[in-house]
Amino acid sequence: MSGTVAVRRLLPTISLRPLLALRPLFALRLALREMRGGLRGFYIFLACIALGTAAIAGVNSLSQSISETIASQGQELLAGDIRFELNNRVATADERAFLQGLGEVSVSAGLRSMARLPDGSNQALVELKAVDGAYPLYGKLESEPAKPLPELLAKDGEVFGAVAAPLLLERLGISPGAEILIGNARIRVGAVLASEPDALSDGFGFAPRLMISSDALVASGLVQTGSLVEHTYKVRLPDPADVPLIRVQAETRFPSAGWSIRTSGNAAPSLNANITRFSQFLTLVGLTALIVGGVGVANAVRSYLDGKRSVIATFKCLGAPASLVAMIYLAQILMIALIGIAIGLVLGALIPFVAAQFLAGLLPVSTAFVLYPSALGLAALFGLLTALTFAILPLGRARRVPATALFRQQGFEPAGLPALPYLAGAFICLAGLAGLAVWAAYDRSISLIFLGAIAFAFIVLRGVSLLISWLARRSPRVNSPALRLAIGNIHRPGALTPSVVLSLGLGLTLLVTLALIDGNLRRELTGDMAERAPNFFFVDIQGSEIEGFRSVLAGAMPEGKIIEVPMLRGRIVALNGEDVNSRNVPPGGQWVLRGDRGITYAKNRPENSKLTEGSWWPEDYGGEPLVSFSAEEARELGLKLGDTVTVNVLGRNITARIANFREVEWESLSINFVMVFSPNTFAGAPHAWLATIIDPDASAEEEAAVLKRVTNAYPTITSVRVKDALDIVNTLLGQLATAVRAAAAVALVASILVLAGALAAGNRARIHDAVVLKTLGATRATLIRAFSYEYVILGLATAVFALFAGGVSAWFVVSRIMTLPSSFLPDVAVGTIVLALVVTVGIGLAGTWRVLGQKAAPVLREL
Repeated sequence: MSGTVAVRRLLPTISLRPLLALRPLFALRLALREMRGGLRGFYIFLACIALGTAAIAGVNSLSQSISETIASQGQELLAGDIRFELNNRVATADERAFLQGLGEVSVSAGLRSMARLPDGSNQALVELKAVDGAYPLYGKLESEPAKPLPELLAKDGEVFGAVAAPLLLERLGISPGAEILIGNARIRVGAVLASEPDALSDGFGFAPRLMISSDALVASGLVQTGSLVEHTYKVRLPDPADVPLIRVQAETRFPSAGWSIRTSGNAAPSLNANITRFSQFLTLVGLTALIVGGVGVANAVRSYLDGKRSVIATFKCLGAPASLVAMIYLAQILMIALIGIAIGLVLGALIPFVAAQFLAGLLPVSTAFVLYPSALGLAALFGLLTALTFAILPLGRARRVPATALFRQQGFEPAGLPALPYLAGAFICLAGLAGLAVWAAYDRSISLIFLGAIAFAFIVLRGVSLLISWLARRSPRVNSPALRLAIGNIHRPGALTPSVVLSLGLGLTLLVTLALIDGNLRRELTGDMAERAPNFFFVDIQGSEIEGFRSVLAGAMPEGKIIEVPMLRGRIVALNGEDVNSRNVPPGGQWVLRGDRGITYAKNRPENSKLTEGSWWPEDYGGEPLVSFSAEEARELGLKLGDTVTVNVLGRNITARIANFREVEWESLSINFVMVFSPNTFAGAPHAWLATIIDPDASAEEEAAVLKRVTNAYPTITSVRVKDALDIVNTLLGQLATAVRAAAAVALVASILVLAGALAAGNRARIHDAVVLKTLGATRATLIRAFSYEYVILGLATAVFALFAGGVSAWFVVSRIMTLPSSFLPDVAVGTIVLALVVTVGIGLAGTWRVLGQKAAPVLREL
């Protein structure tokens, strides 16, 4: 017997009982000896574990690399040790004296404006940054040509110097040395901006950067009453360790200053939070790949142990108890898992180094090769728990192979569940895997939802596979022998149906969900939203300009509807008298409290909103300050009618009582505010105006004419073409979607590996069937058709489920979470079906050639 010969090579003696006292070491010794034959049968196992481990290790290592780089280069990224930001006002004399007493101070101002050519033939929106001679306190600004910044920004006669981003030169069609106009100031672009040290801490901008001097900004006339300007004061301290103390001193000494304080230890909080959230999502995708791969682990272990039946039977004939057999193969499984984990860790450790070569100019990531032990350790633990969770049950079944299996290869498939210790072990490992996922998550509620969804998906997919088998069992008899054989293969014991549906079902459902979400967002941005949105937003309109501005706009776009509202900036500092920094606010409401918000006042309810609770104030209202709050954001903040909101506007704290809640249609992109105050709240406060113009039938030429006429007539008014902003968002969304789809492809690759493993695990039974059928007269063509029909049926059934489950998931995300219109996209449906058929039929037929090539005699002898 082949099994007896194999075991005799492993054992120097016949009897095992004298060695059983040292059972664990003896089991390890036997496991190592048996593995001398190589890893055949475990390649799918290795690939599944390595793939999932590499994904988790790589994502977490890259996230940690970015976070540590931000922390270590905080001073350069902030261009200071501590930063104080004020909106729409400069620091008072007392505030300025306090800041100057701390150390060296650099002052800058940021705003959006219009850059235009002197002849008025072209113009472009810019993110303007005006700096003083001390900038930057840390780091270095790089330009082409490389010259000192003061020299590049210096005034030459009546013309000020500037450094511009390459995109601005491209949009205006100019070269370095050309002259442009900013407001009332003449500017010469002396160099192209290559790198800005504090770009990440300044945040994302919708327009290219133009850097000028503070004197140039004054000459431009852009800073007027109510202008939307961010005034930033960055300080270089004698001792950076004093940062926490100085922050407390500033907040204590100037409680109503309304400034936003940021330190070098948290130079880019929004970037950090977004990287963490995105890495959590990618980690969950990697965990999905690992869990899907776990099915491949189970298949590989079952297939491997199925091939070891004669060896297991021989062990038992020689007196080995079932526990020793289980220990031998558990040791092998652990060693194989550790090899796969090691491969995954090596690949994962290389991901940050490789990614840095592409991201170095976009994100703060180290280009040096650095190992991140915590990220690698987490991935290794995920991989080990996954391997054990899915390997224990097949191992529990294999230990029940009887000694009589030595004499026959067929008819000894253990039925029923494994023994209780194996069930308990698998449950403990599964609980550990779930607990680790929750513990390691940034947002544990999302992790819990994910785990629930995965568990639900497993149950549903198992139900789908049972339904397919049930339908196949009860299908009417067909005349085609090949089709009849295919239907029988679908519902027979040991069929591929559960493995194919489970493996491909998860991967395809994830891809369909992401594709539908991406498609709906793109359609909304480029279609429905773009059609409903205003043509232009106009910012920083002074009260003295409003009448003339209306005339210019009406002449340029006669059919356009003009909407204008007063505009101020304010930051929420307290809710019901409680400092917002001390409140535990859900993630959905944190954006309202982050930084300054646009606010307005109105006598009447805004046209594009409706009251959900409370009533609007009278037109001649003159009582205590009242505010109308957006209903959705109020729910996130836990507010109710009668609560108070304190906002800091122009350095003054103003408290208003909530009079009503409004339902706001943010997706309309029209003028909307979280807070609308009663007119008496800001009586006498200086402010500018915000306006839009809407004409859905306006041509591109008409829009260009509007932009040119408004910019030339009122150079200090900033014009934002909404379609241009949507194009930028759509481009960013496309880049993000590409990264997400690439991550989801990892789960699909794991699904394909699992499918290949399932076919390998079922090859033994298929060889037996093919040999018997060929013996009874079946031709090779008939068998190929039968297998093809089987794979097509399974592929179609899996694709239909993926379309349904992915469609429902995408609908929930788009319509319920994003509150956008959701629709089914036919191209996604067709692509899913084609992909499912290509994968199942392609991989299935690839394995079929090996099955059909088996000789009949060796198989028949084992019957």
